[in-house]
Amino acid sequence: MGTSAVIKNIHLHPGAGESGMRAVPMRKKIQSTMIMVIVATLTVAYAITILFVYARMRSVAEKDIRVEADYIRAATDLGGEQYLRQLDIVEPQTRVTLIDTDGTVLYDSVQDEFTLENHLNRPEVQAALKDGTGQDVRESNTLGEEMFYCAERLNDGKVVRVAKSVATASRTALQLLPVILGIGALMLAFAVWISRRQAEALVRPINTLNLDDPLKNDVYEELSPLLHRIDEQNKMKDAMANMRKEFSANVSHELKTPLTSISGYAEIIRDGIVKPADIPQFSDRIYKEANRLVTLINDIIKLSKLDEGEVHEQMADVDLFDLTREIVSRLGQKARDCQVHVEMSGETCTVKGIRQILDEMIYNIIENAIKYNKKGGLVEIWVGEDMSGKKVVVSDTGIGIPHDQLDRIFERFYRVDKSHSKETGGTGLGLSIVKHGAIIHHARIDVESELGVGTRMTIAFPKEAVATEKEKANTPVDSSADQEKA
Repeated sequence: MGTSAVIKNIHLHPGAGESGMRAVPMRKKIQSTMIMVIVATLTVAYAITILFVYARMRSVAEKDIRVEADYIRAATDLGGEQYLRQLDIVEPQTRVTLIDTDGTVLYDSVQDEFTLENHLNRPEVQAALKDGTGQDVRESNTLGEEMFYCAERLNDGKVVRVAKSVATASRTALQLLPVILGIGALMLAFAVWISRRQAEALVRPINTLNLDDPLKNDVYEELSPLLHRIDEQNKMKDAMANMRKEFSANVSHELKTPLTSISGYAEIIRDGIVKPADIPQFSDRIYKEANRLVTLINDIIKLSKLDEGEVHEQMADVDLFDLTREIVSRLGQKARDCQVHVEMSGETCTVKGIRQILDEMIYNIIENAIKYNKKGGLVEIWVGEDMSGKKVVVSDTGIGIPHDQLDRIFERFYRVDKSHSKETGGTGLGLSIVKHGAIIHHARIDVESELGVGTRMTIAFPKEAVATEKEKANTPVDSSADQEKA
């Protein structure tokens, strides 16, 4: 082709399916989430506060008992056992016990000492007899509740023990519960109010989005990818709408042109204006225009079926070489009429596909190579398999395709040279059929062209099986860029 050749690879893929969408009340969800977070935070804060207060109160209680035990020991050393009996009136919540060196209970401020068992095995008593002081925390066998015990050895060797219930610290911690619950209720009410306002503020930019021009919205950075996708979809919808309008206009024009000719010639013959000698010529024109109209309608029906996936033929093994040879034979007369020489080479090459569609694909490409060639031109066809897969390659020495129009040659009714297309009688739908056939067979179309030198088109099939019948039935057909070299 030369160094100035333009190469264009057109990859044809099925369109992506659409997924469903479920509406979610975003504002309420944000508000409820914020309230749940606040409630969880308050609960954790309360639990931590209670644990801290309890630990603190317990530590203070232990210290108070030790201090109280020191005072009682000192007072007992000075005043004797009589001092202990007076404590029942002064501090009824404090239990004081006097224990002899052998563990015998000599006095207890809560219970009759004669009913108490020997206390020699108590840990705090043993520690006091040995080291002068001892303490322990355990459940009291007498009172049935957890107690702090602190024992001090007197000057005469006896042990005085002071005890208080752990419930004192627990009650102190629980006394904070109403206050904390009150604060929690106020904070929860405030949280509901502020969460409602915040949720509305968060949702407001989304509710006021301008979807017609999404990129001009001043919103959260996280919404930027979504808005770009919406903008792309808007552009695609606009392009599709313009393409549908253009297609409708083209269909109307293409149908109107032959119908107008048929109607005009028929009217002339009906009114007897034409000479009898010219009637065969007029009839021939009517016949050709009618054939052109039938061909156009058939092509539109074919594309419509391909668009809607109405392809019911079973996939079967098709020999591309034999099929292409048959097509070349059918186009032999057209090649002679156009004074174009056709050469074919290659080898047996079998793919799994739909024979009728493959026939239409290859026929349209070879027919274009003949119609848009020069007198005395050449069309070379090769069918075979190389390292990348199985291929049908059609090269011509024709008029070529301008670089700026390569992206449009598969559009329906698009023609590179409209005046030349009128002469050849093309419908403008041939390459659109080729494109849709390639989609169904998971094939790729490569186009190389140089204006005034020629064009090379390749149908490249994948190395694996083209497609199963199930895949073929589920393959959507993209009709957004159907193109025709004409």
